[in-house]
Amino acid sequence: MSTIWLVLIGIAILIAGIALGFFLARKYMMSYLKKNPPINEQMLRTLMMQMGQKPSQKKINQMMRSMENQQNKKKK
Repeated sequence: MSTIWLVLIGIAILIAGIALGFFLARKYMMSYLKKNPPINEQMLRTLMMQMGQKPSQKKINQMMRSMENQQNKKKK
């Protein structure tokens, strides 16, 4: 009987550890991506020039604002 309890407690602790690890990793990645966004203005400018468009500062700002709004919508 005690062996069954040890196995059940071990499985419960394993599941709790996996769940806790998942949420901690998720929180860490969200804060990391907020501090270090994957795309910045220089990258956008380079991307637009590669696509054959002449990047104006107005267009760059508009695209950055659009991406920030998209990220904020996902959080809510």
